[in-house]
Order: sequence, then structure tokens, then C-alpha cells
Amino acid sequence: MSEHEHWVERYQAVRGLTESLCLPLEPEDFVIQVCEDVSPPKWHLAHTSWFFETFLLIPEIAGYRPYHPLYSHLFNSYYEQVGSHIVRTDRGHLSRPTLKEIYAYRRHVDMHMVQWIQSENLEAKAHLRSILELGLHHEQQHQELLLMDIKMNFYLNPLKPSYSTPNSPQPQVRISPHWKRIQGGLVSIGHDSESFAFDNETPRHHAWLNDYELASLPVTNEEFLEFMEAGGYERSEYWLSDGWETVQKQGWNAPLYWDKIEGEWWVFTLSGYQKLNPDEPVCHVSFYEADAFSRWAGARLPTEEEWEHAFRTEWPSFGHFLESGTFHPRPASPSQPVAPSQSTGELLQGFGDVWEWTSSPYAPYPGYKPAHGALGEYNGKFMSNQMVLRGGCCVTPKDHIRATYRNFYRPEKRWPFTGFRLARDIKEDRV
Repeated sequence: MSEHEHWVERYQAVRGLTESLCLPLEPEDFVIQVCEDVSPPKWHLAHTSWFFETFLLIPEIAGYRPYHPLYSHLFNSYYEQVGSHIVRTDRGHLSRPTLKEIYAYRRHVDMHMVQWIQSENLEAKAHLRSILELGLHHEQQHQELLLMDIKMNFYLNPLKPSYSTPNSPQPQVRISPHWKRIQGGLVSIGHDSESFAFDNETPRHHAWLNDYELASLPVTNEEFLEFMEAGGYERSEYWLSDGWETVQKQGWNAPLYWDKIEGEWWVFTLSGYQKLNPDEPVCHVSFYEADAFSRWAGARLPTEEEWEHAFRTEWPSFGHFLESGTFHPRPASPSQPVAPSQSTGELLQGFGDVWEWTSSPYAPYPGYKPAHGALGEYNGKFMSNQMVLRGGCCVTPKDHIRATYRNFYRPEKRWPFTGFRLARDIKEDRV
């Protein structure tokens, strides 16, 4: 396969997947925005096209004219150096352009992008190749956001519609959790290869870690329910001050999407309500909830350096990604067949199922420099008041994730597919 064929195929596969994720939606679903966190599906379709038009077609094709003179304003997200944009909370106010017009915009951009890829010598122009690859990973991020936002839009609809058909439950071997000792020392953190990475994953640098233990599994629904039944949401001693204030203001008493129906806990999913599965990783919890549970359990959250070091050295098993079609976290499965309730001795579900909160604030690595120009706004300007998550989730494309990937959200956010696993310091009596 030639370089041109490779990139055309890659481009069309990513763009096609975005549109296939929209197939279950009705026209009315594309416009709504039920809260400030989410964006309408129609906006995601347009914004991802705007990205390619703005950063490749306009600067690289002589004589190219933007598809519409106002689309740069309507579908710019936060790139101040590019120009003005509508307030995020107003994205759902746009009945026009219509969905039909948005799809026509995508076809226009796709036609010109394929022509550009076929005519450009990307092998010799690393800078352009990196922007193209960034655009594709940007669209993969929006595929995940699209499903997150659809779920919230549907949950706040009294009809509680389903996006997808429920998957048939698969028989599971219940895995007993255990603690895995990880050797610390002077370790290397950050991206270090020619493969793609976002700029916030660089530069590679050293960090000192004491030996520590990491839970073999993310915290499960059953474990989190024990925290709830022990009064976890009513006892301020487990909570950070900001977290406790948020609990009081928001009236939290369970993870997002948990509802008690006729005395039993049910969970709203993209396939509708499902009875709470005790073995699934707990999902849609904030950093504050993860931190409070960790204190209640006599443990802590891992730092992002501890997480990365463990999952780059221990060869963990993978969980479920977008490609599985489940769109919901599933219980852990061992890499090799084991007897019921038997531990496999490995770290499970490090990648996929749920993003895992760490205790690390989102900050630049030593020596970090954002990219030049507007693309430098992609990651760097958000390095304040955010916490780092690692590992990907059940709506993350599998080829989008890696051990060095640094996701980030504000500590109170719960609409992403967020969970956590525990860590603890080594004590002499456990050696």
C-alpha cells in the first residue's frame, strides 16, 4: 500500500466511523443540548470538519475558499487565534444550518481532503503529516464525546430512549481482586517513539517513585455500593472540601446514571436501563467521589506517574473499547482461563472500560512547550484546575489509546465514562 493509499484509507475510516455512530439517531436528536457539558451531535459533525478545513485545506490549497463564511464562527470550539466562536452553551440554539447542510459540508471537506492527500507528498512533509494525524485523533476524541453527549441527552429525556440494542450478557468468570506490588525507582515517563502522541505527553522525563501497590482491578459497583451503604455520601470526613461542597449543592447520593427503581439499583446505559451488575467497574463518578472512596477504603488514588509506570511494565490485559459495540463497561475477563474466584496475578482492564482518575493535577511536564500557532491551544491552555485520567474507556477507539495518553477533566465532572482503581504505599508488615 502506498503512502497516499494508507492515509486516504485511514482518513475515510475515521470519518466514516463518526457518521456510522450517528445512524441510530433521529433528526431531532442532532440538535439538542441538555446541559452545559454536552454539545449537539450536529455540532460534533460540523466541528470535526471545520478542523480539517481550517488547519489543512485553507492554508495548503491555493485558491481554496471556505465552504461557508460563517462556519468558522459557528464551529470553532476554543481556538482564539483562529477567530471568534459562539459560547459553548449556545451550541444547541442553532436550528440552522440543517443536518442536511452539515452532511453536505462533510462531503465537501472529505472530497477536498482526499484530493489533497493524493496530491501531497506527506512522506517528505512531516509537519503536514502530523497535522493530518492530529486531525484524525481529534475526530476520534469527538467520537467518544459524541457517545457521552448522546447518553446524557437521552438520560434527561423522560422517555429514556435507547441508542443501541442491548448486548446479550456473556457468562463471566468472577475475578478476585488483589494487590500488585510495583517496583519504583527512577523511572521514565512520557512518550518516546515516532508514533503519534499529543504534545502534552512530551517531553519524556524522569520521575522518582517509591515502591507501591496497585489494585488489580478498577473499583467495582459492588465495592462502591458498600461505600454508599456505609454512609459515604453523608460523612464529610472522607471528602475534600470542594468535593463535600459539591455533594451538598448537587445532592449526590450515587454515581451518575444510577437510579433506584422499586427498591433496586438500575443503571441507565446507551441501551436503556440495566440492572446494576456488581462486577462491572463503577462508572460516571467524579474525582471527588473517587478520592472519597479511596479514603474510606484506607487507600489512595495512584499518581499518573505510578499509573503509567505500572501499565508500561506489567503488560496488563485490555478491556472493552468502542469497537466492541457494548458502549458500557463490562466485568473484567482474564487473559487466560482460570477457575472461578481465582486471581490471575495481572493488572486487568488498565485500558478500556473506564477512564481511571489519578491524583495528579493536569500540568506541563518539565520542558514542555506547546505547538506553535493556533494548534498550541489544543492542550496547553487547559493546564489549570483539571485532573489527569488514564487508560481509555468503552467508547474510546482502541487505536486511539496508549499508556502515555493524558486525558483531563475538572474534578466534579461525571458525564465521561470515568472510574478509578486504588493504590497504596508499601508498609513493612506487607513486605
